[in-house]
Parts: sequence; structure tokens; C-alpha cells
Amino acid sequence: MATKVAINGFGRIGRIVFQAIVDRDEPLEILAINDIGAVDDLAHLLQYDSVHGVWSRPVLAKDDRIVVDGKEYV
Repeated sequence: MATKVAINGFGRIGRIVFQAIVDRDEPLEILAINDIGAVDDLAHLLQYDSVHGVWSRPVLAKDDRIVVDGKEYV
């Protein structure tokens, strides 16, 4: 059974935590992302990082959700 996680704030640390959870085979499930930014902007910032470069996974903004590898996150 996966531990359920919510990310409060999708700044640099929130995005890196998100990527680490998605990239690793950890028993963690992201239930929610809380941020005041527009979903399009958050998806772009998740995909492109000035230090770590471009994330290898495809990231899209769809309605009010971020889609990574076909999986939607609120």
C-alpha cells in the first residue's frame, strides 16, 4: 500500500520532490499539489529547470491538472 502525499507549494523544492517521487520506484502516491500559480506555468517549470535541465518525462497541462507520462495530478 502506497503512502499518500500532498505537495504544498510547487516551487523549486516542491518540483524536485515531485520529480523524485515519480522517477523512483517508491511506494508513494501524489494526491494533490497546492500552488497559486497557473497550471500551464507549473507544467512548464516542471519540464524545464535552469539547474537540472530538461526533465526526461513528457509534461502537459490539461484543464486544472498536470499530466506526466499519461498520469494526471491535481
